[in-house]
Amino acid sequence: MTEIDEDAIAAKIGELQEEHRDLDDMIARVEEGGTFDQLQLKRMKKRKLAIKDSIARLNNMLIPDIIA
Repeated sequence: MTEIDEDAIAAKIGELQEEHRDLDDMIARVEEGGTFDQLQLKRMKKRKLAIKDSIARLNNMLIPDIIA
């Protein structure tokens, strides 16, 4: 993997981490508000989990394969 690829992956990870934090804040605010749309909340939580999975997948791409 080239350094450019690694930089692009690291940048994407940063973007996803920021989106994950933003979703976490939004979910907390919606839950504190009392009345909220359960479907919307469920979608936000599902998106947050998908982002977490994407971050893990991209982090694994940065780790070199080591043959034991």
